[in-house]
Amino acid sequence: MKRILLLFSVLIVTACSPIRVSYDYEKNANFTTYKTYNYYDDMKSGMSELDTKRLINAMDNALQTKGYIKSDNPDFFIDIGSSEYRQQSNNNMVVGAGTGGGNIGGGISVGIPVGQPKLGREIVIEFVDEKGIGLFWQAISNSNYNPKASPEKRDAQFSAIAAKVVEGYPPGQE
Repeated sequence: MKRILLLFSVLIVTACSPIRVSYDYEKNANFTTYKTYNYYDDMKSGMSELDTKRLINAMDNALQTKGYIKSDNPDFFIDIGSSEYRQQSNNNMVVGAGTGGGNIGGGISVGIPVGQPKLGREIVIEFVDEKGIGLFWQAISNSNYNPKASPEKRDAQFSAIAAKVVEGYPPGQE
């Protein structure tokens, strides 16, 4: 029994949530015309200033790796917004009791949530062509969020998010 509890505890601790990203885009956009980008000056990211800088640096690295250039006169602007939410724990322990004899049987079980709910963060990244069609591409990422993470871990998390987000841009080239 102790081994099962130990194994169960290890599984809970080592379980990690992947970064999930969904994409949407304007089907009439000509993505080949977009080569340069920049960020809105008045962007309200919903994150601390340091986390915003981390995400912008990670986005710059990911976009520049794909050949896009940051410019003062860009083809499109990037807007970033985020929100935090509590994720319900999917880990349950079931306690059951039953009885039976002859042709009758019965039982009862109760699911007990194990562990605390985790924090999640949704980040919405939008590419906007102000001279043309407006919003033309959007990525929404969802992942775990640890407000007590070290700066190094935050950098790594934002780099992973940016890589996953930019993986879907331009559409059809994933």
